[in-house]
Amino acid sequence: QVQLVESGGGLVQAGGSLRLSCAASESIASLNPIGWYRQAPGKQRVLVATISRSGSTNYADSVKGRFSATIANAKNTMYLQMNSLKPEDTAVYYCNAHIILRGSIYPDKWGQGTQVTVSS
Repeated sequence: QVQLVESGGGLVQAGGSLRLSCAASESIASLNPIGWYRQAPGKQRVLVATISRSGSTNYADSVKGRFSATIANAKNTMYLQMNSLKPEDTAVYYCNAHIILRGSIYPDKWGQGTQVTVSS
């Protein structure tokens, strides 16, 4: 079944940047994005940013001014640009979107998660 595939996590020093990507496993699919979430060890998954297909965004207060969620013009990939990273941003990050493929909608799909670790 079609899935969301994430990439771009890793280890970075405080103050650094990373960009996460999220696309469907079928290259011809497009996305109706919902947002990005993160889950730190021992904590619940929380919303980081919402994004619509038109590109409208909202952000959690903790990341406002540092993170930017976007969607490609072709609507096939969503991104989370993370700047000025802090150790408290360390978490597994998940994308969430509806996938549109060959006229069918696959609702509320989640990426597999990608680890972001920020060292102090």
